[in-house]
Amino acid sequence: MAIDSKSMMELDGTLNEQFDDLVKYCMTSGEINLDLYTEYDVKRGLRDANGNGVLTGLTEIADVTGTRIEDGVKVPAEGRLYYQGYNVLEMIKGNENRKFAFEEATYLLLFGELPTEKQLKSFIEILTSLQEISGAFLRDVIMKAPSGNIMNALQKSILTLYSYDENPDDTSIANVLRQSLQLICKVPLISVYAYYAYRHFQFDESLVIRTPEKGLSIAENLLRMIHLDGTFTELEARVLDIALVIHAEHGGGNNSTFTNHVVTSSGTDTYSAVAASIASLKGPKHGGANLKVQQMFDDIKAHCPDWKNLDEIRAYLIKILDKEAFDKSGLIYGMGHAVYTESDPRQVILKEYAEKLAKEKGKMDEFELYSNVERISAELLKEKRRLFKPVCANVDFYSGFVYTMLGIPTELFTPIFAISRMSGWSAHRLEEICNNGKIIRPAYKFVGVHKEYANMEERGWDE
Repeated sequence: MAIDSKSMMELDGTLNEQFDDLVKYCMTSGEINLDLYTEYDVKRGLRDANGNGVLTGLTEIADVTGTRIEDGVKVPAEGRLYYQGYNVLEMIKGNENRKFAFEEATYLLLFGELPTEKQLKSFIEILTSLQEISGAFLRDVIMKAPSGNIMNALQKSILTLYSYDENPDDTSIANVLRQSLQLICKVPLISVYAYYAYRHFQFDESLVIRTPEKGLSIAENLLRMIHLDGTFTELEARVLDIALVIHAEHGGGNNSTFTNHVVTSSGTDTYSAVAASIASLKGPKHGGANLKVQQMFDDIKAHCPDWKNLDEIRAYLIKILDKEAFDKSGLIYGMGHAVYTESDPRQVILKEYAEKLAKEKGKMDEFELYSNVERISAELLKEKRRLFKPVCANVDFYSGFVYTMLGIPTELFTPIFAISRMSGWSAHRLEEICNNGKIIRPAYKFVGVHKEYANMEERGWDE
């Protein structure tokens, strides 16, 4: 049986020392001289010397821009995000007084064009018919061994769905599209049910299993299933609908989408590809970033009780940058982006709706705190890091604040991201299959030393 962390603590002294030695060997054997990355021109993290992503593929699904060309020179510009060539900001403005914005964006990502009214109505009917989880799956998979991290529960459930599919390994476009649509509809249910299962079995809280209501959007049903009383306001549903749209896709280069391309290129099944993407999104450097922002703001509030004292806020942010406060990483979470310079369009959109929601919820003082931290942080980062290009807040800066106002528990912050990004992952998986590309196989250069094998008796005995 594998040794878990609890049983490791129960090992006797000698075995504990031996395990500690193994840990040291593991740490030292894995160290590589960082100068070798420069010597061999290795694009660490698939980024060049300027921090730009190395081109590894082509896509028509999404475009992300943060610069423009002036007189042949690349200069900072307002960020733009395009789905299948359409500006997402214009899409959201065009949907101002209508729901089903996320469903419309999903249709666009999957099929390449904005739907007509008839096409959207038909698409919504298909999605509605797939919004269900069988009682057996709920009982045998979701309710058993619930996890405190809902992303792990989500990954387990998706992998298990393979066993409930009569044709799981068929990678034809028709079958993958069927599986993708089913996952787009089932991931919201699995996420919420997994959350309530965890809270019930770990903390003896009420077990709330509310089924989706026909005629409601995915955003509306999410709020209906998450809120204990099943109610929500029109603005709450609108804000979550928009949040799902702006998180649905961000080009093929982000970690979880690239993971999907890599795994899909091997010819594996849809459930494995999506589970791999979820494993990637769970990481605090990717989908879990909004949780770090929330934790940082909790820390700022604790140390700056007067939210209107800008000098006090500025002084504390300097301490964070100087690695003297919060988690001592020197990072102001939610600030900066690899592509965007002057602005992150997703953040611009979310901030606008965060303000509307804050007015409805009586949270304007807190909204102003976020806004002030955003402005002061941008100034400090340029000043202390001696940066020559603008630093903007990214989408994670306001998303946690918005989710909190929507009554979404922190355990569901990253799963909400996964619910949204299922549309983008599905579009990219289908694109990878359509283009019948080669298996993605990057190279790693060996920088170790070739050694002569020694028999056991020749290796000596450590005293």
